[in-house]
Amino acid sequence: MSNIQPVILCGGSGTRLWPLSREEYPKQFLKINSTESMLQRTISRLNGLSISEPVIICNEKHRFIIAEQLRGTKVNRGCIILEPMGRNTAPAIALAALNNIRKGSDPLMLVLAADHIIKDNKAFCASVECAAIYAEKGKLVTFGIVPTYPETGYGYIKCGSPIANDPSVNVSKNLHFAYNVSAFVEKPDIERAELYLSNKDYYWNSGIFLFRASIYLREL
Repeated sequence: MSNIQPVILCGGSGTRLWPLSREEYPKQFLKINSTESMLQRTISRLNGLSISEPVIICNEKHRFIIAEQLRGTKVNRGCIILEPMGRNTAPAIALAALNNIRKGSDPLMLVLAADHIIKDNKAFCASVECAAIYAEKGKLVTFGIVPTYPETGYGYIKCGSPIANDPSVNVSKNLHFAYNVSAFVEKPDIERAELYLSNKDYYWNSGIFLFRASIYLREL
């Protein structure tokens, strides 16, 4: 498997958990029920994978906080890319991809949010390893989560036709089947969310992606 470069999106504005979280110190830097901040936990979650140094995309005003928090992890080095202003997900990923291409590199990029809570790190790493097999073949991979209730605050992914599984992919317990994406659906109302819950073709959109840098730029 190719070495994977984590690209951690860390540009949240800090409004959702105000006043605990705020614009100058958003929630991804907070230690919530942990000795590590959410950003540090995101980095620690990758310990079971073969990865290169992480790339952090953040607002310019948070650069010193991030540098300090990186020193508090087992990461020897990390690359911090500063945004003068937030431009949302696609441009942030493009910055990381262009930075790689400029340096003559074309890694598999694992795009993560800095504020996710994932309880089963072993299952997460297994999912990434399976996804890497498809990403190495030129696929843009997104990770779906089986919905457990009719959530109206998440986007959804509708599965299309299944992709033939690589013999090396572990599909025990139906955990790692791969499908083409039929549609991305924005946050639904409660009636539609209940319909998605009863339809096994819909998954929560995790906002986690895996693809090669050059493939992403080609598709922009």
